[in-house]
Amino acid sequence: MTDDFDRALLDLLQQDGLATADQLAAQVPLSPSAIARRVRRLRAEGSIAATRAVLGEALLGRRLRALVTVQLHDHAPAAGLAALRAHLIAMPEVQLCLEVSGPGDLMLLVSVADMPAFNDFADAHLAGNPVVRRYETAFVKKALKFTTAAPLAG
Repeated sequence: MTDDFDRALLDLLQQDGLATADQLAAQVPLSPSAIARRVRRLRAEGSIAATRAVLGEALLGRRLRALVTVQLHDHAPAAGLAALRAHLIAMPEVQLCLEVSGPGDLMLLVSVADMPAFNDFADAHLAGNPVVRRYETAFVKKALKFTTAAPLAG
């Protein structure tokens, strides 16, 4: 069970996952050893799923990113739907795959080198798939904000 100290640590670690216990102790009123124990516990219980490098816009801005809304056939077999989901989730080009409400069923964030690579992706994995009824694409012109941090207060 998380308390205010855990939430403060999680907020800080979302900003810098490599912060040391000493650095965290400068902002959270606990000893570095107590912080280290808490961070180990938060990792063990799954509150911290991973520590990763988030690539900067200087690199990502040169890639073509697309938000793709996928509408599935209403009467598609469950096995086909599950196979499509598993296939998309496994693809490195798909950075995000969400099941959503509204006119679409899935929302994808796709990152590829350029437009020919996107066309290849769409043709191979969406247009030819019998489970996909239709898809719409919006291309990212500029990322104004991107964060993986989730607000934990309140």
